[in-house]
Amino acid sequence: MANIGEYFRQHISAPDKVLYRHFDGGEWRDVTVGEIAAQAGRWQTALAVLGLVPGDRVAICLKNGVDWVALDLAALGLGLVVVPLYVDDNADNIAWCVANAEARLLVVDSTKVASALKSTASTLPPVYVLRPDAGDPDATVASLLPAAAAAPQFRSLPEKTLATICYTSGTSGRPKGVMLSHGNIIANVLSCQETRMARSTDLFLSILPLSHMFERTGGYYLPLSIGAKVVYARSTAQLAEDLAAQAPTVMFAVPRIFEKFYARVDESLAKAPAKRWLFRQCVARGWRVESKSAGWLDALATPLLRAIVAKPVLARLGGKMRLTVVGGAALDPEIAHTFIGLGLPLLQGYGMTEASPVISVNRVGDNDPESVGPPLPGVEVKLGEAAELLARGGNVMLGYWHNEEATRAAIDKDGWLHTGDVAEIRDTKIYIRGRIKDILVMSNGEKLPPQDVEFAVLHDPVFEQVMLVGEGRPFLTLLAVTRERDEKALVARANERLKAFPRWVRIRRVVATPEAWSIDNGLLTPTLKLKRPLVLARFKERVDAVYAADAASRAQTRQASS
Repeated sequence: MANIGEYFRQHISAPDKVLYRHFDGGEWRDVTVGEIAAQAGRWQTALAVLGLVPGDRVAICLKNGVDWVALDLAALGLGLVVVPLYVDDNADNIAWCVANAEARLLVVDSTKVASALKSTASTLPPVYVLRPDAGDPDATVASLLPAAAAAPQFRSLPEKTLATICYTSGTSGRPKGVMLSHGNIIANVLSCQETRMARSTDLFLSILPLSHMFERTGGYYLPLSIGAKVVYARSTAQLAEDLAAQAPTVMFAVPRIFEKFYARVDESLAKAPAKRWLFRQCVARGWRVESKSAGWLDALATPLLRAIVAKPVLARLGGKMRLTVVGGAALDPEIAHTFIGLGLPLLQGYGMTEASPVISVNRVGDNDPESVGPPLPGVEVKLGEAAELLARGGNVMLGYWHNEEATRAAIDKDGWLHTGDVAEIRDTKIYIRGRIKDILVMSNGEKLPPQDVEFAVLHDPVFEQVMLVGEGRPFLTLLAVTRERDEKALVARANERLKAFPRWVRIRRVVATPEAWSIDNGLLTPTLKLKRPLVLARFKERVDAVYAADAASRAQTRQASS
């Protein structure tokens, strides 16, 4: 028997204990166990009045914060099923997920979201708005919740009781609803605890959406389980200010956050050769110290270099950051090397929503940024056909909501979850080589995971976003978001970054576009993953024209020589 809410109930005897901090009314404010308990109790009373019974779905489309937490705990405690949704997702997709989950209730952050949904969807469950505009005719959370708060209850449930339906990012087509049980999530939290990375004295900074299982398990349930505090960042735009003001010790992040930070540091050093030389010395020597390959001079110089070089850089992260865990997408190893060399353990992990979500993670003191670390305690891994990574454990999902065919394709008869990623396993560590469906097979039979090439090209700041094209084609083309218009210059700059690759891995053409690929224009998922099929479809005519022109040119050449 189990209930995720037990992680909260263990703190109820200490009502004045601070668990959260958020920005409210123009200032940072601590939130205690007692305050969360009262709000969760109000929610449970309201949910009962609405007639919801165990197994009913409650959809949450709120920004990160204590309101999200209180509603989540209230619903889970009663045996309801939480359906988390991305506030920044488009209204059509949100409405589709709500309908697919057959949600009985939808709680949204703002009037704007409610209006967008109502103009998109023909039918919706009752919608309640947390932060309504003045004069908003919609029902509000304030009108729903009673003034008096009963003590929240957390029912003891069978471990396989459905806790949440999380919709995958959907890089192609409609997302699938991943069914995770109370037992699935608790198993993953316990495995994360066993790595001993998190401490009860830590201050976690939450920046990823709680609708992302990486943040929900790692940045919410894990700290709650050990009594650590969580501070909710105001927004990505204000992240730098919030880091400086709150000085967190732990953060779960996606690569994009560190890619931007790295780019700003790199840009600031470009105009200062002496500082750049010192920075590189600090990173190189620090990396050798951390990877246990340091000579006596490295060991002697690193503390001094870190005091002079690394300390001001890491101060931008608040100055107290003890470690960061990066997941959700692949991280450029060079960026990881840089931060590790500066003295910040940047631990790359790996997982997927279907695994609650963490499968593996590097450890402090044994951190190989080329890998995603060894599997968590209690998680088995092996390689299947075509070197596909398979995983098995108590964290593996129940299946996909209303999609038995997809469930059978994802989980085999022996309980192995097929991840869809090509991998290697060496000395217990997992090395991800790319998505099976993303690997390019060129017309000459050469196979290439596009990610490594894209990482290398993105080291040139002229390229803001890139995607490699070459499936079934005779040569490689680069789709790029860039302000540069000289294609020959772009080709040369891209290939300058590919010197370490085999000679056949070269860019012959660049299709440039000034418009960034974003969530708003449908080319990125809410978790900032590239929707490769949609990007290719958006620029299909231009890409086809590139290859058609090449074919015509070669035909002309053959004709001329015959």
